[in-house]
Amino acid sequence: MPIRLLFRKDRESYFVLHRILGFYPRKIKYYNLALMHKSMHMRTDEGKLVNNERLEFLGDAILGAVVGDVVYHHFEGKREGFLTNTRSKIVQRETLNRVAVEIGLDKLIQCSTPTHSHNSYMCGNAFEAFIGAIYLDRGYAYCDRFIRKRILCRLIDLDKVARQEQNFKSKIIEWCQKKHINIRFELVAQHHIRCEAYSPVFETRLLLEGIVCGEGTGYSKKESQQKAARMALKRIKNDKELMAQVMEAKALRESPVVVEEESVQSDATEPQPEELLVEQPMETPAGIPEEQPAEILTEASST
Repeated sequence: MPIRLLFRKDRESYFVLHRILGFYPRKIKYYNLALMHKSMHMRTDEGKLVNNERLEFLGDAILGAVVGDVVYHHFEGKREGFLTNTRSKIVQRETLNRVAVEIGLDKLIQCSTPTHSHNSYMCGNAFEAFIGAIYLDRGYAYCDRFIRKRILCRLIDLDKVARQEQNFKSKIIEWCQKKHINIRFELVAQHHIRCEAYSPVFETRLLLEGIVCGEGTGYSKKESQQKAARMALKRIKNDKELMAQVMEAKALRESPVVVEEESVQSDATEPQPEELLVEQPMETPAGIPEEQPAEILTEASST
């Protein structure tokens, strides 16, 4: 294979992929497709868009199967919840993004937009598509060998990953429930980075008792919330003044509302009870005879 490659115009691509894979690809078109971001707007002769999204779907399924098998046999006796949590930590975008950078995939991705250091999707997605390309080119056995020997054995410490706390949002919500503290995630803004219309950015802030304790930016609401929660956990642990403000706001919220008693009106203005009110007879003006009772008027008329 190396001898035949010497006469190919794209031989450099084969050598680069060999350094990453550990073997020479047979159909390099799959790998080229795996490294093509959707921002390239490439189309086939029939007018269909071409990018790595379909390969990403395929690679995600294969990666999950191989990692699941490795985790199952590595952690003997562990319960299903632990295994699921550990696998999700390995295949999450942050981990895959780091792995893609370490093996050099980030330098091979074809895209029309700049790659940013906090973009944890482009490289991670390309890595999954790369797994899909291996499967179509060489089959499942080569995928299994590549993931186990080139990725898990060299770049990922399974025991360390299993111990790491990744769900910062759940952790701070649980902490707030124990402390009876009000927590709220607030989406501040959603926008696109300059020249990167395919990757919306979400900005979230976390409030404890109405006080901003953490802020996060990510390419999804979930990612921005996780980063905001992570910042908040760190701040409430190290910033005593902030923690005091949160507890003071909590105490103020829980304190009973004090209603000021109305001032007692003076006796002169205080209305008297009905039983104490005595109707006073009206005085008759001078020159006008007083009205006589009916019975007296009758007797007078008869005489």
